[in-house]
Amino acid sequence: MITGALTLEQVIPMAKKKESFEEALQKLEKIVARMEEGDVPLEEALRGFEEGVRLARFCSKKLDEAEQKVAMLVRSESGALEPAPFSEEGDGD
Repeated sequence: MITGALTLEQVIPMAKKKESFEEALQKLEKIVARMEEGDVPLEEALRGFEEGVRLARFCSKKLDEAEQKVAMLVRSESGALEPAPFSEEGDGD
């Protein structure tokens, strides 16, 4: 939660070359918290919304990439361990 009244300009860094998932998520959370506080001027709210959409897309892309990398090792009929795509189906939950 944000303490004090920050403007979205303080929350939204404009140009960063390489942003990590964690940094983007933290910025997104700050933007959402600031906008939920209310009393945000229209122009500032629009900039926050645009940056929030960009950050949400970035985070979603990073999560998709991570999911593609996640693989389980399964034993083939020959007994060898082979990578297989992770599937939430059939976990028994």
